[in-house]
Amino acid sequence: MPVRMDDVMRLACHLAAERKMKAAVKGSAKGAMVAGAAAFAGGLLGGPPGIAVGGVVGGLLGAWMTSGQFQPLPQIIMELPAVQRQKLCDEIFAIVRHLDWVDAAQLIALVMGNAALQQSVAAALVSFVSQQLKAEVQYGD
Repeated sequence: MPVRMDDVMRLACHLAAERKMKAAVKGSAKGAMVAGAAAFAGGLLGGPPGIAVGGVVGGLLGAWMTSGQFQPLPQIIMELPAVQRQKLCDEIFAIVRHLDWVDAAQLIALVMGNAALQQSVAAALVSFVSQQLKAEVQYGD
């Protein structure tokens, strides 16, 4: 049976949505830009002491802006580049390869009807997100 990437990705999205999984996508570049801009502005306004004050204020503001920005995991999965989507598909397919399904709906029904398979797929999702995307996973609203 050929690997049907769309079916496996729909399963991943369905399970993530069912469990209300979210991932914190770190925006370190945005935070660094804010810190740098604040240090620059502080330097213009206050000279060398202004650079220090601007850097501290900008660093705190940048850290506050980028902390805790959780996005729904299904959205993150659908926006993955092709290489990462394939890697996630391969990891989940290794769990469901013994199942026989004809479409995504049947695959979802088979997995959702088996608590052990659900847990295995969910663990693969969490592992992928934390290791490959370097993001933190959160459950619930």
